[in-house]
Amino acid sequence: MTPRFASHARPALLAMAVATVAAMGTGSAATADEYPPVTFERLTSAQDDPGWLTYYRTYNGQAHSPLKQIDVSNVKSLKQVWSYKFPADLKQGFEATPIVNGRYLFVSTPKDNVYAFDAVTGKPLWKYEPKLGPESFKTACCDVVNRGVALYGKNVYIAMLSGEVAALDAQTGALVWKKQMFDPGIGYAFSLAPLALDGAIVVGNSGGEYGARGFIAALNADDGSLLWKRFTIPNASDKDGKTWPDGMQEHGGAPAWMTGTYDAATKTLYWGAGNPGPWLADLRPGDNLYSDSLLALDPKNGDLKWHYQYTKHDTWDYDGVNAAVLAKITYEGKDYDAIIHADRNGFFHAIDRSTGKLIYAKPFVAAKSVTGYGADGSPIQDAAKYPKAGTTIETCPSFLGGKNWWSLSYDPEKHLAIVPSLHACMSLTGKSVNFMEGLPYLGEGFEIKPEPGSKGYGELQAIDVDTGKKVWSHWSKLPWNGGVATTAGGLAFSGSLDGHLYAFDEATGKIVWQSPKLASGIVAQPSVFEVDGKEYVAILTGYGGANPIWGGPMAKAAEKVPLGGTLYVFALSHG
Repeated sequence: MTPRFASHARPALLAMAVATVAAMGTGSAATADEYPPVTFERLTSAQDDPGWLTYYRTYNGQAHSPLKQIDVSNVKSLKQVWSYKFPADLKQGFEATPIVNGRYLFVSTPKDNVYAFDAVTGKPLWKYEPKLGPESFKTACCDVVNRGVALYGKNVYIAMLSGEVAALDAQTGALVWKKQMFDPGIGYAFSLAPLALDGAIVVGNSGGEYGARGFIAALNADDGSLLWKRFTIPNASDKDGKTWPDGMQEHGGAPAWMTGTYDAATKTLYWGAGNPGPWLADLRPGDNLYSDSLLALDPKNGDLKWHYQYTKHDTWDYDGVNAAVLAKITYEGKDYDAIIHADRNGFFHAIDRSTGKLIYAKPFVAAKSVTGYGADGSPIQDAAKYPKAGTTIETCPSFLGGKNWWSLSYDPEKHLAIVPSLHACMSLTGKSVNFMEGLPYLGEGFEIKPEPGSKGYGELQAIDVDTGKKVWSHWSKLPWNGGVATTAGGLAFSGSLDGHLYAFDEATGKIVWQSPKLASGIVAQPSVFEVDGKEYVAILTGYGGANPIWGGPMAKAAEKVPLGGTLYVFALSHG
């Protein structure tokens, strides 16, 4: 998986010219008056928008479209309307969700390139190629991926492995501004899609495997100036700072590497924090806040309203970064404004989003490290599942989690969460380790193993959020690493490593359509959008990410999946 690097030692002006505007064509979609500005008001009411304006479609994280032109009765007529094959040297994971505004469709690729297309015809409009140097890829933990862009005003925003956040003109691809947030190659990276809020672009870092101290930051959308920055690990003198040994806070991990969600009604930003460093918990006694936690923040200044820790004193790499999805639920006769979250530790959580108190937590895969939750909402953890230097333990789920970053989708009408799930266990062996900048900071060796009794590595399952119970499931021998998009047409779209995009009947889990074999496996989330009254489904294919690097037997099972990225767009045929 070693990428080939283009020369990057260019004079600044030449670099800007090469990196910013590579026009791939001109056409009607590229005229200035046709690009509708993406205002905060539009983002706040994105559920009613025909496009797919932000990473999870809406601030609430539901990844659910109100469109219903394509439904269970006619989805069998879904046909490809256009595709675009990306350059052959991009053989890493394509993990971005296509973002659509009007007739403009934007995607990012490995190595942080951005492409714009006419969403209807597939006509390429422009591309941005930053030509990152090799230092930007040095400490990218899990492939040189990017998960997508944000839209605000008339700009497109991308956060890059190099530590740069860039604003591009949405109509031309011209660079508007660029902000360097950290030096590349020392442990930090950006791989997430930014979140655009009211005049701000919010980002969070990757790098927990290198001891990079987690942070969430907001930049001014107009010029990139820093509005606020909040570390996910408190200083020793701060409240909760003593949950760490003195001196370990500065390189304790807890990265904030997935896009957060936002509640416009209460003006609360929800953001997850990842694993503490080093992996070997025996080296850092304490709960290690705010690793493996959900943070409720004031979006104007980053102040903490409350936190909830899914896993305390983590030694299993059970990041808490998976999306915090806003949902109204009724549990045991009581109504809640809740957050639902499928955690790496194997539990599906419902949390009261006004207080941060746990409503329920139910396992959705085999869970042997965290075994349950107490009446106070604290995780109950098996002390026998903690390795020490020189000892080995066996547990479930694996460090890749019961669900990793792949987006679930929530249908608010059916009260169903459609969850891509991973059934794998592991052995962990403790090892001594010292922090050294830019080097892995683990202190554990690992081996992934199948979950005993499972029907395969992958399962797409529907969970009733009012009970936490499984309604239906679809099993896969290969891992199911594709995100999900549901629609008001009663469909759940999700792709597999086998190279097919599937449409499931949300109510039953029955496959009601599958695409022809596509060029590669799918590890991205589809988006669903409408232009001029016609509904479309878009998906990036391109196998990569963590599984081929760290998956062990799961990587072996998928070793014949072709590499390389292609964007596909489908719609109902007229025939």
